[in-house]
Amino acid sequence: MVGVSNIRINESEAELEKLLQQSQKLKDKERLQVLCLFKSKQLKVKEIAQVVGKHRGTVHRWLSKYSQGGIDALLSFKYSSGRKSVLPSWALNALEKQLQQPQGFKSYRQIQQWLDASLGLEIQYATVHRLVRYQLQAKLKVPRTNNPKQDKQRFNEFKKN
Repeated sequence: MVGVSNIRINESEAELEKLLQQSQKLKDKERLQVLCLFKSKQLKVKEIAQVVGKHRGTVHRWLSKYSQGGIDALLSFKYSSGRKSVLPSWALNALEKQLQQPQGFKSYRQIQQWLDASLGLEIQYATVHRLVRYQLQAKLKVPRTNNPKQDKQRFNEFKKN
């Protein structure tokens, strides 16, 4: 019959409920909830999918993962390490040291030129901006502009007092 799986769940309902309460990740809770519903109410896969809010193919995939490797296989996730950084770690350390210098940099273009001249790395402007501003959380050393209407004599008197 379509929609009915012949999977035998080894854990008891009490064990599944306990695991469900102890789990903190949403992904784990959804998968354990599928097992609880399948064990306790003997629902069809389509009905379980509607209760959980997932596609029936997803529920089938979860149940087949469980049948192949048990609860550990069901709750294990593979994460991608992601794309490798354009800037090697040694260059990132050198840039960080240079940013801590008192003279610093006045623009991201200047940082980009420094990377090219001293380290031989050609990196796009947007990448330099993202690295410096968000990853290293450094700010450029740009002096604050003065108002042209400012009275210099009053300013100097204020600074003295």
